[in-house]
Amino acid sequence: MGVAVLDAGASRSDGRPMPPAPVLRPAVAALLTDFLRHLQLEKGRSAHTVRAYRADLEPLLASIDEVATLDLATLRRWLAAGHAANASRSTLARRAAAARTFTGWAHRAGHLAADPGVRLVSPRPRPTLPTVLGPEQAAAILNAAGTGAEEGAPLALRDLAVLELLYATGVRVAELCGLDLDDVDRSRRSLRVLGKGSRERVVVYGAPAAAALDRWLAAGRPQLVKPGSPPALLLGARGKRLDPRVARSVVHRAASAVPGVPDVAPHGLRHAAATHMMVEARRLYPEFDWRGDSGRWADLLTGSTRFRDMLMAGAPAAEIVGAWRAELSGWDDRREPYLLYRGARR
Repeated sequence: MGVAVLDAGASRSDGRPMPPAPVLRPAVAALLTDFLRHLQLEKGRSAHTVRAYRADLEPLLASIDEVATLDLATLRRWLAAGHAANASRSTLARRAAAARTFTGWAHRAGHLAADPGVRLVSPRPRPTLPTVLGPEQAAAILNAAGTGAEEGAPLALRDLAVLELLYATGVRVAELCGLDLDDVDRSRRSLRVLGKGSRERVVVYGAPAAAALDRWLAAGRPQLVKPGSPPALLLGARGKRLDPRVARSVVHRAASAVPGVPDVAPHGLRHAAATHMMVEARRLYPEFDWRGDSGRWADLLTGSTRFRDMLMAGAPAAEIVGAWRAELSGWDDRREPYLLYRGARR
């Protein structure tokens, strides 16, 4: 009798239900569970990453009776079936990478006599550039959201805070939705973020994001808090932690509401934040050799609200470097504090 490993009730990131899970042999299913546990507990992979591995590997493992029979021919047939089903090059490359990770683990654990994944060749995904908003487009989205929040509706205030923080800090949408109230240091305008691999870092934000966050905490969040609400920074309409899917829809709606602005996802705001920071910093300090001193500037563009204020005021580079070093001297070295400067709007 086979076993379906996929969680019941699982759904895609867009909210649609997942297709039925392939049925695996009990021994194969147990081994896949061990592999997924290895990814989560030993490798520190996120729950989302573990689900992605499982979704990629289940169709492969459903075609075999025992893992010991998994060979290069089986892997190639599996990828060929995906190609015949019009899977994209990036999808095939991701599946092949998942298979190589699994076969490498199975070989080291003694479940495979040899590792067939080392000889598996997959198509390379075609490099594509992400859609990046211009500074004027980003400002238009945020200004439109600010206008919509003028009446003080709690969801409108929350949506404005989501947009401002995503653009000001460049954090991932899951990182933003995972923030708790005690992760915010409003005096230093900084957020303590738990990122990929459970690595903690500190990011800072500017005055527009601070104003939006203050309004949300003062007038918006108290209206959505319920007796059983978590200490989440951002709440949904029912008082629960804001779901990343809802945050994504907030960004899509905000972009579609502004004529002439391309549809953009939260990750698009992350790209925009990094791009606008680098462009503006280079404009302020054109005499600096950005290519030759890229490492130094990568370090310099980390820091605090004090550094950001000095940068916006056009202080000399030497003065900023000194302030940056003094500011970071007492911080935990295990953190990765950085600043994504938003030059489009002060």
